Amino acid sequence: MKLRTLFVVLAAALLAAVTLTASPAGAAPRWADASTATIHPGVMMYTAGAQCTANFVFTDGAGDVYVGYAAHCAGTGSSTDTNGCATDSLPLGTAVTFNEGGSLLDEGTVVGHGTLAYSSWLAMKKKGTTDANTCAYNDLALVKVDAADVGKVNPSVPFWGGPTGIDTDGTKAGDRVYTYGNSSLRAGISALSPHTGISLGDDSADGGWSHPLYTVSPGIPGDSGSGFLSADGKAVGVLSTLGLAPLPLSNNIGDLGKELAWAQANSGISGLELVKGTEPFSPIL
Repeated sequence: MKLRTLFVVLAAALLAAVTLTASPAGAAPRWADASTATIHPGVMMYTAGAQCTANFVFTDGAGDVYVGYAAHCAGTGSSTDTNGCATDSLPLGTAVTFNEGGSLLDEGTVVGHGTLAYSSWLAMKKKGTTDANTCAYNDLALVKVDAADVGKVNPSVPFWGGPTGIDTDGTKAGDRVYTYGNSSLRAGISALSPHTGISLGDDSADGGWSHPLYTVSPGIPGDSGSGFLSADGKAVGVLSTLGLAPLPLSNNIGDLGKELAWAQANSGISGLELVKGTEPFSPIL
């Protein structure tokens, strides 16, 4: 066999081997180990200087990875502007960073980058949504993780584990809930982040869009967007507002099942779904 012919044969064989071992388009991401992942539910997220907390990890049909937080985290109104149909927001494509160790005076260390890929607030305004409950409680945004940082992602909630799926039947008064807030006001002290609390029951007047609750210490600014788990580890909601009246120091969480279904229908992201945690849910504190 001539040298050139041999070279062509070897090159073709090498190409075939590479093709066989490469991940197919749309393949499920390979998650980082939960003990070393730096992008996960509960990580700090900064958008134009505003800090919020990640709730859960999502993927789409193309295999892209997203981290959720509250849509109001990219809002440009005041802290009292909670109507997503009437309040302006930063545009899609806005840069978002994932940080750890941040405090009130220091944003900490950037551990990853992403871009705002979906905002319920922007989508509702585009669609012309007018339903008061949807406008008030549909408060979910998705940040697409940069391809270079996907290998840093794990979908498990720190401390608690899970989620085990999506809650679809709301909460009853007295139901236990679990969350992991990561406000910069806590100065990066992770021991203060896990919370457990009690649901006050669903408000039938809002069609199940929100769930008022009390936690051992209430969610504070910076915890916005953090996810809440039910007693069986299912993702039940996203922290949206701090209640002042008639239930002072309570929190309201938007119903994730409704928020995700709305996003699946209106985001333009095909195959959008929640990712279950790699770590088992363990409801202890």
